[in-house]
Parts: sequence; structure tokens; C-alpha cells
Amino acid sequence: MSLSDPIADMLTRVRNAAKVGKKQVNIRASNICKGIASVLKDEGYIVGFDTIEDDKQGLIRVELKYDQEGRSAITEIARTSKPGCRVYSSVADLPSVLGGLGISIVSTSKGVLSDRTCRASNVGGELLCMVS
Repeated sequence: MSLSDPIADMLTRVRNAAKVGKKQVNIRASNICKGIASVLKDEGYIVGFDTIEDDKQGLIRVELKYDQEGRSAITEIARTSKPGCRVYSSVADLPSVLGGLGISIVSTSKGVLSDRTCRASNVGGELLCMVS
């Protein structure tokens, strides 16, 4: 079965696993999903991720992060740009999520970056999702 939007599938799997308190979640591997997982790890929203090889395209195993009381580090994760309606932003117009407490994940010519890194590198791109 083909998957038309692997980014939305990844975000939905992470969102659902975080709501029920799972320690880890498996996601179909793709380069864009690896980039998103890398940004989430760098920004402290997940503990880490590993790639698992199988007979098909492979899997990404994401280890979710929780606090001492069992609350997930990811409270909200939402897709911004969709296959039917792409959303692009220049570096000056990058949105601030929760007044800087959350992040936007952006696909740029330099790879998948957080909004903070985009501002430091002075590069814009496609807004993939927002995480808080």
C-alpha cells in the first residue's frame, strides 16, 4: 500500500503514542522523517531515534520523552504544509510558536531545520509542522 503523506503519518503516530504513554513508536523510514526526528531530538522533544532495516523501506524507532509525572514533552504537534496546500515562508515571516516556547520545523535547501536554526542561518523554506 502506498502512503501519500509520510510526514502526516509520522506526526499522527507520534501524537497518538504520546497520548497513550508509549515509550517508543515505529515509523516508516524516509529521509524527510529522519530529518524531522533529528530536529525533534536536537530540540529535546524526544530521547532519540534509531533506523531499523527490514525487507522493505525500513523503520525509524522513535523513543518518546516524558517528565517525572508521566507527561509527554510533546503536548501538540500539527502539520502545517499539506500535499494539497503547501505553505512556504521566508526567514522574516517564520511563525513563533507559543511565543518561542515551541518550534516550527522547516524544510530548507540546507535540510530539515528548526525555526531557530533557520533564523540563525538566514534561510526560509516550506513549513512542515509546529511542535509545542
